[in-house]
Amino acid sequence: MPGPDDAAPRRRVVALGASNLTRGLQTVVASARSVWGPDVEIVAALGHGRSYGAESSFVVRRLPAILQCGLWQQLEASPAVPTKALVTDVGNDIVYGFAAGQILAWVDEAATRLARVSDDVVITNLPIEGLRTVSPRKFHFVRSVFFPGCRLSREEVLATAERVNAGLEQVATRHRARFVHLSPSWYGFDPIHIAPSRWQDAWQEILGVCSPFQPSHLEAVRLYLTRPELQWLCGVEQRAPQTGTRLRRGARVWLY
Repeated sequence: MPGPDDAAPRRRVVALGASNLTRGLQTVVASARSVWGPDVEIVAALGHGRSYGAESSFVVRRLPAILQCGLWQQLEASPAVPTKALVTDVGNDIVYGFAAGQILAWVDEAATRLARVSDDVVITNLPIEGLRTVSPRKFHFVRSVFFPGCRLSREEVLATAERVNAGLEQVATRHRARFVHLSPSWYGFDPIHIAPSRWQDAWQEILGVCSPFQPSHLEAVRLYLTRPELQWLCGVEQRAPQTGTRLRRGARVWLY
């Protein structure tokens, strides 16, 4: 955590999400840095398969719920600065079998907490247009690859997704958050993950910025391999105290 003698950053981005945020983190960092300068801070809770309200597992790694991770203590201990907050990647909890009401309650709680540190909260919807057009064969393929433990049918997943999607817009309205509709053009064969070729378009739209930057593949790899504050690998607990990873091109990153 930043110490009391650290100079306050000019801007902070708090990002909540799962696999899309994990894959596109360098784009988020680079976009924020190009607009708000090298002193920008990125505080993120993310990870493949991440759940907002329950522990989640992906292959051999387990992560705490976003609502139960150390990001919130980090924000309480950090100086107040202009902050943009992102709430993304809500769909995992659908395939984990949670009801729409429970999922929306978790998102509402996240938005409530973020409103304490930011007056600029963004909530994204689900890629519902793509999900509606997924064939049964493609659905079973995607489900078996990304969510092998899920036994819900295509119809059950889509019905819950429709309810969650409608509820997300209501949560955004209630918290006066900007609601971003994910463009179907950002996706390819994979209906739930933004295509790498569209990361810049997508994340700059979500951030509400437009600025050219040169992506750094080395930085992307470094961010992808940076350990979060808490995880379990093959059942073994691993802790990595977050002191703010300084990137060569500028920005500091905390991962939870």
